[in-house]
Amino acid sequence: MELGKIIAFNLRELRNERNLSLGQLSKESGISKAMLSDIEKGNSNPTINTIWKIANGLKVPYTRLIDGVEKEATVVRRSEPKAQTGETDAYRVYCYYKTTPVRNFELFYVELDPGASNKSIGHSEKAQEYIYIIKGELVLDTENGDYTLQEGDSLVFDSSIGHTYTNRLDTLLKFMVINYYPN
Repeated sequence: MELGKIIAFNLRELRNERNLSLGQLSKESGISKAMLSDIEKGNSNPTINTIWKIANGLKVPYTRLIDGVEKEATVVRRSEPKAQTGETDAYRVYCYYKTTPVRNFELFYVELDPGASNKSIGHSEKAQEYIYIIKGELVLDTENGDYTLQEGDSLVFDSSIGHTYTNRLDTLLKFMVINYYPN
């Protein structure tokens, strides 16, 4: 099933579980009622930040909106995850593992083109983000400070605050991200 249809199904299910109208969810998420309606009908392919805003409005992890059914043991091949983009195609995120009732984290592989940056809104309250640099150099700007990470470096930070990923080099930046949601 294509990602837009999965998001549409999960959004409708989560909104109905909470007895929220589109108008109420619009107020909670900061996303227009018209856009929420398009997403819920499967007529839209929302950006990462739009999905984050909706997830925050519903008070669920990001991947709850992109969740499909998962088996007990799952192998994810490099060709399987579909790219999600930020505001531009220069930032690509591939979700390998989503949150489940027994897993309170998400695992992403991320690529950021040379000279590009991507601003991310804060994630849910108490969320932590773990970053591991595979190739290149990442400059991470947060409301609490700036960090420069190179190949093999790792960082954990409070991801409930806004943060920006920047690749100042002329090579493709590759890194892994784990978003952790403590109980």
